Amino acid sequence: MRSLLKYLGAYKKECVLAPLFKMLEAIFELFVPFVVADIIDRGIGGRDSGAVISGAVLMIVLGIVGLLSAVTAQYFAAKAATGFSTALRHDLFAHIMSLSHKEIDGLSSSTMITRMTSDVNQAQTGVNMFLRLFLRSPFIVFGAMIMAFTIDVPSAMLFVLLIAVLFAVVAFIMRLNIPMLKAVQQKLDRLTLLTRENLTGSRVIRAFCLEGSEEKGFREDNQAYIGAQLRSGRISALLNPLTYVIVNLAIIILIDTGAVRVQAGALTPGKVVALYNYMSQILVELVKFANLILTINKALASGNRIADVFKVQSSLTDQGTDLSLTTCREDALDKKESPAVSFEGVSFRYHENGDYALSDLSFSAAPGETVGIIGGTGSGKSTIVNLIPRFYDASEGTVRVFGQDVKDISLSSLRGEIGLVPQKAVLFQGTIADNLRWGNENAGDAELMEAVRLAAAEEVVEQKGGLTGPVSQGGTNFSGGQKQRLTIARALVRKPRILIFDDSSSALDYLTDLKLRQNLRKLDYAPTVFMISQRTATIKNADQILVMDDGELAGAGTHEELMRTCPVYREIHESQGEHEG
Repeated sequence: MRSLLKYLGAYKKECVLAPLFKMLEAIFELFVPFVVADIIDRGIGGRDSGAVISGAVLMIVLGIVGLLSAVTAQYFAAKAATGFSTALRHDLFAHIMSLSHKEIDGLSSSTMITRMTSDVNQAQTGVNMFLRLFLRSPFIVFGAMIMAFTIDVPSAMLFVLLIAVLFAVVAFIMRLNIPMLKAVQQKLDRLTLLTRENLTGSRVIRAFCLEGSEEKGFREDNQAYIGAQLRSGRISALLNPLTYVIVNLAIIILIDTGAVRVQAGALTPGKVVALYNYMSQILVELVKFANLILTINKALASGNRIADVFKVQSSLTDQGTDLSLTTCREDALDKKESPAVSFEGVSFRYHENGDYALSDLSFSAAPGETVGIIGGTGSGKSTIVNLIPRFYDASEGTVRVFGQDVKDISLSSLRGEIGLVPQKAVLFQGTIADNLRWGNENAGDAELMEAVRLAAAEEVVEQKGGLTGPVSQGGTNFSGGQKQRLTIARALVRKPRILIFDDSSSALDYLTDLKLRQNLRKLDYAPTVFMISQRTATIKNADQILVMDDGELAGAGTHEELMRTCPVYREIHESQGEHEG
């Protein structure tokens, strides 16, 4: 949590003024019992109406000034707290987006959502309450005790004992409650995960008629969360009644001893009332302080969870060099010797102690060449294309793009020349044009429509109302094939020099797939194309085909060569023979 305090750096003035104005309010509040004592002793006891009126006016003035001080303090505290949470949430989001796929794979999406929302909100509330009450409440408690000593020392000793007992009670409750608060946040993570999975997978759940099972699972996790909340709440709820009991017992003792001392002439009735008021102030402030401690504990727990995310650093180090992939490409084309992409003894595993997803892979792809990649599930096809834009770094070996190690090229330059169509088609809420311009934010409507034509998606765009047609969240108003065609168009808008299709035509019919492949061969800028597919028909005309089997290269060559030399490829092809016409 301490590392997050830097986000208050821009609000140093507010962090000073908010507690100062709260303490100013507290000072005025501490004077009120003295005024009340004077009204009782001098005004009522002495039958001096002027003293009553002047005391009443003074109390009104103190109340108004105290109110203005409180409002001012609240303004500065709220400004600092909201500014803190805004900057924190912005940097947290930026940090998460800067992480490589390796780190994101290890982090739960539901946990990240909780960090960005609930945890940041808890931290904001903690900062707000801290600035408002952390100095004010102790100041009132100890200030009331000091003021009690100025009235009557024997009675003030009761205040000392009271404060010691109350702080012991608060410390004991907090010690029990803090671990419970952490457990509550963990249960919330689990509940968020379950909610997210049920919402995103609602169609699958309904298809398998598992609504009842999922509702039961959600109910169980929700009950576990409620149970954790209740256990924590029961412990924290003891603070108020215990505090009230202890303080009220102290008040009874104070009134009893005060009456004896009034009869003995050692105290006046007004001073007894003043002591009672100070006792009441201590009660109110300790209740506030106890709630403040609870809030701060929640904020600390949330802050530590946020800090844990910041501690996760990307395994990819962007050299930030000025080495431009465009320059590398032009040099390679001039020399006519460097391939567009080459793998040199590349091995890769997703986890440090895990099995290798790729083992000693070597191949090269010339500029303008089409490379097909095929193989069984889990054979390493997607891993290959994920290493080209450097979503991951190779565990061993070197990946080169136009002759340069991808680690020596800045990420923005590298990925700016690559067009990727992912395995899972993803569209974002907005319009069709908004989604297509992810490929090139400066593209005009004519360029967008050309990309749409090349992706065989003209009919889709026309049916949805043109480029301004709406796209719902997740693209749920489009079918799987329509979404794939639009994501292909999005990649083509960029006019990339390296074009990657990660099994992105699986939802297309054979006619549309054929039309797309014909359009790709007509591209005037001749990109190097990597095409992952489960269909041999999709890649049979590729310049070279890589056949993957359990992370290893089982064969490489043209369709005809592989049919003669690669049993794995021949088996895949023959199993699809009924579709080859």
